[in-house]
Amino acid sequence: MSLETRTVRRIAKLARIGLSDRECEAMREELNGILGWVDQLNEVDVTDVPPMIGTGLAMPRQREDVVTDGDKREAILSNAPDRVGPYFTVPKVVE
Repeated sequence: MSLETRTVRRIAKLARIGLSDRECEAMREELNGILGWVDQLNEVDVTDVPPMIGTGLAMPRQREDVVTDGDKREAILSNAPDRVGPYFTVPKVVE
């Protein structure tokens, strides 16, 4: 598979990258090289290769869903630069 200059310009536009004509040609060659490497992967026979563990065969360890740091309002509010009662106070930003 080989990319045309027009396709590279479209990719650059979608990525919001400005390319000069020289940069576009260099990028086209680089992308064609990458696609060549990816195309070589199609030649690899993987019929007897078992799937990796990261494909969902393993069950993730799960922790018990309990509240571990609740009821610390005063400890949290003690770090506030300014507060009124149980609330943080901040400067007014909308008038």
